[in-house]
Parts: sequence; structure tokens; C-alpha cells
Amino acid sequence: MASLARRPPLLVPAVARHTATVIFIHGLGDTGHGWASAVEQWRRRQRLDEVKFILPHAPSIPITANWGMKMPGWYDIFAIDGSAEALRRNEDEAGILTSQAYFHDLIQKEIDSGIPADRIVIGGFSQGGAMGLFSGLTAKSKLAGIVALSSYLLLSLKFAELVPKPEFNKETPIFMAHGDADPVVNYKLGMMTRDLLKEMGYNVKFETYPGMGHSACLEELDQIEDFLSERLPKVADKSEQKSEL
Repeated sequence: MASLARRPPLLVPAVARHTATVIFIHGLGDTGHGWASAVEQWRRRQRLDEVKFILPHAPSIPITANWGMKMPGWYDIFAIDGSAEALRRNEDEAGILTSQAYFHDLIQKEIDSGIPADRIVIGGFSQGGAMGLFSGLTAKSKLAGIVALSSYLLLSLKFAELVPKPEFNKETPIFMAHGDADPVVNYKLGMMTRDLLKEMGYNVKFETYPGMGHSACLEELDQIEDFLSERLPKVADKSEQKSEL
């Protein structure tokens, strides 16, 4: 999987001076374009004008749960039956770690371009949310925040062995959200992830959306916008302030 052909991410430039970046990762079978409308929703109140959004595209890989047919995915899924046990059983560790390295590289490229790590949020939906959570918590820089929608903690049985020492993101705010009628990533698995992370001392906020399946809703998108605005507030342009004096 190390030689996977990857399309460049979809980039949504900052409206104003670029001072922060959000990396948002789509789910199985989707592309970065699938979350472009959500980005426009988050930007409509002009609270995130200084934020560049990076929407990566997963490579096309064989998915066992899809009879081995290729589709966009960050790692292989062996069964999709809505059970917590199916998603935790026989995880594609090699695929997960390959995607983790890719996301860590995206984070480092933003840092190298001049964006401080504490002005970067990573997150996603479903398989993308799982990768965002895993990649964020194992990053070797202190990030601004992590968003995990309808997702779960990858490699949870050996997660403690995989986080860097010292842990840079032990106190990084994590926004998790899940519909309690999710037939794909069971709500129980989301709650198990929340409880496990809290037991390990992570800073987790968990929102439940009654009756919502494996999808997103406007209330959820609004709460994500609030979280992003809180974690990535606008930076005052000192040169403009001086020119006004």
C-alpha cells in the first residue's frame, strides 16, 4: 500500500489571510468533493475566513466487505453489519498506518508552510473520522482540535502502544458526534470510543443526535462550525492595527 497512487486533495483557500487549516477526511466510497458543501456551510457566517480547508481523496483499494471490489477507502473493511465487534475485528493495521503516515505528512506540510500546529484541526466522517481521530491523537505536534463524526477509535486494543511519548495531544479538544440510529458504525461503538478515551484522560465532548442514521445533519454542522471557530479564532492583523493608529 506504500505505492498507492493518490490524487492531490481538494483545496478550499482561506477567504482572508491564511492563518489556520482544517484537514477534513471523507468516508468509505466518497471523495473530498463530498464534503465541499459542508465547508461552504461552515464558512457562511464568515467566522472561518482565515481557514484553508484540505479535503483529501482516498485511493481506490479493494474492500473485502464490498466483495473485494475497489472503491475509495483509507483502509480495508472486512465486514459492515452495524456491530461494534465487526469493525474492531481483524482491523487492516497496515492500511491504517499507511493512511496515518499520509495525514501526518499533510499536517507537516502545513507546518512547513508557516501554519503553527496549534492552528490546525484534523477530523472527518465515518472511516475518515476514525482516521482523523487516530492520526490526530498520534501526531507529533500539538494540534488545535480533532473532529470525529460517526466514527470510532482504530486499533483500540493496542492504541496505547501507538501514541508518541510524550503525548502531544493528550489535552487537545476532541469533538465527537454520532446518530443513535446509525446502522453502519454502531452508536454503541461511538460511545465505547468516548468512554475509552475519557478513561485514558483525553478531552472529549460527545454529541448525540436522536434518530439520525449514518449521516450528518444541520444541527451537527452548526456545532462543528462553533467548535472550529472556538479552536481557530481569527488572528488580529497587527499591521492593519498599526495603520489605524
